[in-house]
Amino acid sequence: MLYLISTPIGNLGDIGLRALETLREVDFVASEDTRKTGRLLKHFEVKKTQISFHEHNKQRSGDKIIELMKAGKSVALVSNAGTPAISDPGFTLVRRAIDAELAVTAIPGATAFVMALILSGLPVHGFTFRGFPPRKSGPRNRFLAVDKDSPHTLIFYESPYRIKSFLQDAIQVFGDRPAAFANDLTKRYETVCRGTLSELLHSLNETEVRGEYTVVIAGARMD
Repeated sequence: MLYLISTPIGNLGDIGLRALETLREVDFVASEDTRKTGRLLKHFEVKKTQISFHEHNKQRSGDKIIELMKAGKSVALVSNAGTPAISDPGFTLVRRAIDAELAVTAIPGATAFVMALILSGLPVHGFTFRGFPPRKSGPRNRFLAVDKDSPHTLIFYESPYRIKSFLQDAIQVFGDRPAAFANDLTKRYETVCRGTLSELLHSLNETEVRGEYTVVIAGARMD
């Protein structure tokens, strides 16, 4: 069995009881960063053998995990934070397990984009999660343009190193729409900033930029 286990996105108190129970019961834990997951396991006094599984070793490590499962072993897949398979290589392992007719289930929990969406104040009845955009401006503009006319609320992940350039490109593609960004969700200095895209950009010029950002942008108006 492959268990997809959601882990806290910041506050360790957000881990679920089923998540802890499952982590204690499985044979192996496959993690995106064994050091970060190791700290999580140590905090909750869970002793488990870890398997490194990330973007750069997903084929080789995936082979190992599939073979372990075929041999009857259970594996928990976790990401650095939040729900595995969302904006990480976990989806490739899920697909391989399904293709091999191996059982897969999920233990629900925190997901940053859902929390940012419901805190944004923007419409939630229809939304599109787009994950991380391309790093460079040209490809990023083309990536954003795909949803220029979508009426749905748009959600993106972005790093602190590119958040300003992302907002600049978003203004160029979408215009100065209502938007919000969330940073350090569930942590002591949790921040949710709401306004237009230009106002969000201005706020970043007035503060220290650090940590991952989730950006929520209003959909196109349907006049």
